[in-house]
Amino acid sequence: MEWLQIIITLILFMLLVVTVGRYLYHVASGKKMFGDVFFNKVDGFIYKICGINKDQEMNWKQYVFSLIAVNAVMVLLGYIILRIQSIHLLNPNKIGGMEESLSFNTIISFMTNTNLQDYSGESGLSHLSQMIVIIFMMFTSGATGVSAALAFMRGIIGNKKTVGNFFVDLTRVITRVLLPLSIVVGMILVSQGVPQTLSGTQTVTTIEGKMQDIALGPVAALESIKHLGTNGGGFFGANSSHPFENPTPISNLIELLSMMLIPGSLVFTFGLMLKNKKQGWAIFAAMSILFLIGLPLCYFSEKAGNPALAHIGLNQLMGNMEGKEVRFGIGQSALFTTVTTAFTTGSVNNMHDSLTPLGGVVPLINMMLNVVFGGEGVGFINMIMYAILTVFLCGLMVGRTPEFLSKKIEGNEIKLVALAIIIHPFLILMFSALALIVPQGLAGISNHGFHGLSQVVYQFASSAANNGSGFEGLGDNTMFWNTAAGVVMFYGRYLSIALLLAVAGSLASKRAIPVSNGTFRTDNAMFTITLVFIVLIIGALTFLPALALGPIAEHLTLWH
Repeated sequence: MEWLQIIITLILFMLLVVTVGRYLYHVASGKKMFGDVFFNKVDGFIYKICGINKDQEMNWKQYVFSLIAVNAVMVLLGYIILRIQSIHLLNPNKIGGMEESLSFNTIISFMTNTNLQDYSGESGLSHLSQMIVIIFMMFTSGATGVSAALAFMRGIIGNKKTVGNFFVDLTRVITRVLLPLSIVVGMILVSQGVPQTLSGTQTVTTIEGKMQDIALGPVAALESIKHLGTNGGGFFGANSSHPFENPTPISNLIELLSMMLIPGSLVFTFGLMLKNKKQGWAIFAAMSILFLIGLPLCYFSEKAGNPALAHIGLNQLMGNMEGKEVRFGIGQSALFTTVTTAFTTGSVNNMHDSLTPLGGVVPLINMMLNVVFGGEGVGFINMIMYAILTVFLCGLMVGRTPEFLSKKIEGNEIKLVALAIIIHPFLILMFSALALIVPQGLAGISNHGFHGLSQVVYQFASSAANNGSGFEGLGDNTMFWNTAAGVVMFYGRYLSIALLLAVAGSLASKRAIPVSNGTFRTDNAMFTITLVFIVLIIGALTFLPALALGPIAEHLTLWH
């Protein structure tokens, strides 16, 4: 039954990818579509008050500068609001202003589409902060990632030096994609019992005659965009394991599909923009293979149970239920864990710190690779980066000048790709090493065995991949952890986007080469398998030592 639920979810995902991917193609290319009469007026109003010339094209440098500048302004305004949120405006619970390092961590986290939370949502933010900082940035950060992906597609496909207009892309993605979908998903979640109110905490008498505080707020609005925008985070500290965030199997299904929808659809959109659907499906297949390697590993690891719990007399016939919601069980917990880290959302319906060692390997590897569909737009860009590297390596083996999408791959592109590949593991491993040698970092580790290393590596893998989930045994609300994670989130987001848009800009200026019999095809099964092996080999060479000293060593200790 559990596998049937998983299979149905994946089938629904595949059906939605084609429809939404086609819609995103029309949004990206400015083609006529249903709703233009309304949306053109909305977009036109935004262009007018913001002084945007929708017909002005940008080169990659202008696009990156505009992206970072807009994000920087929102970071500054959001930081100020978090610091002064004690002002009694939509603050029924009278929550005070947020501390400096936590404000820095929070605002960087939500602007970079990470949504790592070192605070508990229901007690750390006012309703005003939840709406005009958190929910607002969930829209803009998700739209920023999609916009970057669309610009990247135009660059590597087109034959002109421009990649679009960031302000136009950002506006159209929000008004035509994220807002309409969020309204639909939000209404479904409300129908399942997710609260949507501006009321404060309510004190009720339980059936046992005890008094209990029930936190309320604009939960459904946050839940819809947090999943559609692959943001993660949560109104409540327990995230999507809380019955107000995720009350029913239907809400769980909707949240799963919402996380998967846009990252998966963007790959199909790529095939349409290229006018070669086979190329899009080849990339999609590579991502799917990596996803389907991790999902069974996570499921069967949790199904096998936890020998440490068995040794103290706890029955493990149901599997490792520690940290799991009985509403979802092993199957839906393993699927949610794999999806939220493959699509780098960070939302959780179970405690990842309670996963078995090999069950915990799956989310770690997903974030370390950061190409298994990935977050809003950025996962797709990262996979194309590996595709370019694959073409280059194959070209070296046969003595041909490598080509990708009829463009020559030369030294400049490979240097940028290599730098982009190096940055991700550098941020994870170097900051993990720093945390293990400074007293401030060691103080936050609750488990000083193999699992303690896993906690540290998971924190920085989540930050660098802009995921946001965590092994929550880590005491991370300190000056060191807030600052270190904030720095990793910032560079993990913007350096990779800038470098890969530079690759797109370089390719955009090149003329297309006619396809010949000697052209290395990148839209067939051979390329897909080669791409998967290149991703796994580079990932293994980079992260295997950290995994061996953490979850793998912990697994061997438990079972032997």
